[in-house]
Amino acid sequence: MTGPEPVPSPLAEALARVGDRWTLLVVEALLPGPRRFNDILGQIPGIAANILSERLRRLEREALLVARPYSDRPPRAAYELTAEGKELAGALRLLAHWGARRADPAEIPRHAECGTPVEVRWYCPTCDRLLDSESPHPELHYA
Repeated sequence: MTGPEPVPSPLAEALARVGDRWTLLVVEALLPGPRRFNDILGQIPGIAANILSERLRRLEREALLVARPYSDRPPRAAYELTAEGKELAGALRLLAHWGARRADPAEIPRHAECGTPVEVRWYCPTCDRLLDSESPHPELHYA
């Protein structure tokens, strides 16, 4: 006898949509604005053209980017993040911040005005309270 199917966690859902290195790097390359295929290819060291093509198609299926044709012969498109795709910017900043702290402390993001390293914190605006992000399970609930 089997029980009910476990409900995927929010993280599992997110990873199912964008959970690999190349996909996240493609999203990062598109954050400043629309890019053409070769521009993206040149911006992501080590990515093969066939991998980039597949990731762009996947992101389009997930409605995280749109391909806007700019040439019929040969068929070519510029790629642009949708509003939902742009929402990934915060998650990418968090990952980049985490990676910089472990790789090169000089790369940690700093406040432009005073040069102090910025900190990422969980905050509840209703309670006007910082949540304990150091615990393995901060005081979060996914409804």
